[in-house]
Amino acid sequence: MKKSKILIADDASFMRLMISQILARQGLTNIIEAEDGRQAVEKFKSHKPDLTLMDITMPGLDGFAALAEILKINPLAKVVMCSAVANENIVKTALQAGASGFVAKPFRPDELLGVVSKQLS
Repeated sequence: MKKSKILIADDASFMRLMISQILARQGLTNIIEAEDGRQAVEKFKSHKPDLTLMDITMPGLDGFAALAEILKINPLAKVVMCSAVANENIVKTALQAGASGFVAKPFRPDELLGVVSKQLS
């Protein structure tokens, strides 16, 4: 798990930093960051991460559209949606769209690490 490459796609720099710090405390330091969905797709293509953590609400290409693009590139891609918009419909929509998991913001570090660990095992 420690050598895993993780792409964090979130338009909020503080959120990318917070997630990176949580992951780094577990030895997960091979982090790629994207500020929006379009950048997430481009970085997914070039870096081929083991896991992508994706916000839903981002400017330009939102998380759902980026998820669809990423799954066209690699149908087996592991993409966990991370969003403050986490009602039952949104979670269901994300999973039906091909997300491999969902984490509601705000989350506790152990919640995030549990999902990441499950996806990378």
